[in-house]
Amino acid sequence: MTDVRPTDEADGVLHTLFGSDQGGHEQVVLCQDRESGLKAVIAIHSTALGPALGGTRFYPYASEEEAVRDALNLARGMSYKNALAGLDHGGGKAVIIGDPETVKSEQLLLAYGRFVASLGGRYVTACDVGTYVQDMDVVARECRWTTGRSPENGGAGDSSVLTAFGVFQGMRAAARTQWGEPTLRGRRVGIAGVGKVGHHLVEHLVEDGAEVVITDVRAEAVERIIARHPQVTSVATADILVRSPLDVYAPCALGGALNDETVAALTATVVCGAANNQLAHPGVEKDLADRGILYAPDYVVNAGGVIQVADELHGFDFDRAKAKANEIFATTLAIFDRAKSDGIPPAAAADRIAEQRMAEARAAAVPVGAL
Repeated sequence: MTDVRPTDEADGVLHTLFGSDQGGHEQVVLCQDRESGLKAVIAIHSTALGPALGGTRFYPYASEEEAVRDALNLARGMSYKNALAGLDHGGGKAVIIGDPETVKSEQLLLAYGRFVASLGGRYVTACDVGTYVQDMDVVARECRWTTGRSPENGGAGDSSVLTAFGVFQGMRAAARTQWGEPTLRGRRVGIAGVGKVGHHLVEHLVEDGAEVVITDVRAEAVERIIARHPQVTSVATADILVRSPLDVYAPCALGGALNDETVAALTATVVCGAANNQLAHPGVEKDLADRGILYAPDYVVNAGGVIQVADELHGFDFDRAKAKANEIFATTLAIFDRAKSDGIPPAAAADRIAEQRMAEARAAAVPVGAL
């Protein structure tokens, strides 16, 4: 057998898993099916509140180590998201390594479904970046612990609808806290990323009377929005957008959008968007607060999608799911109030509330052998 020595980067992933405050994951599964080309990582952060629930990201990672690290971070975020959304679910996430435009196939998705099924319900999957409703229909053929399926197959359909609705509720709560009224009317809102979620968010903001400016790496996505709403304007890049005169900045693409350079350049006094893991590193939340920028924690405001797919597990009812997503407004206000009373940034306040709920669930669990 060849002596395979771990790289420094792999050591870093293992440290995240076992030795850092960002770890604490219950289980990480590496999945490979050579026949279909599947390489995937399933990370379960916590099942304290119930089966781990989170989407499947299909993305061309630069390395396997980067994929593992992303799965760990995303799974941890789902624990906090589900806790604050009031769901009886823990947090998990899966990533499939590869370009979905070139390597995704029915055979690969079926193989992935078998791996998820092998966990026996500890992890429930759904859509994320690079995966869609039709993909979940395929996965569900091998795995009954699959949500985000099409209505024709008993599912809830596109979860981005309620994701955008929840972000809009969080934005309304931020507007009330920052300016006294829960409306974006007359405010200039910049949206970076008008894909699955962002284009629905535009609809809510236009209807509310906001002035909307957008950007996206895909020209066709921008063109689609402007064709529907000629009053919406666009800029070439997210870097230009953050430096534009804005009241609200809404990151709705991939994570890490809020870094040292971005925060220093922001003109907006509210940040509220749909992207996961917006804070590039610990400390960014304090930098935002020090500049007087009100940050609505991403995993709080973008929980509408997971609320929708969780409802699917009980026989989907859109009105019931939307009513629960509407509660994001009150939850976001409560976080801002907690942040003010504790003298901490909203991200830290959200973490405390989520951690308290998970800790209470663990404390209430009946120990093995106690019956």
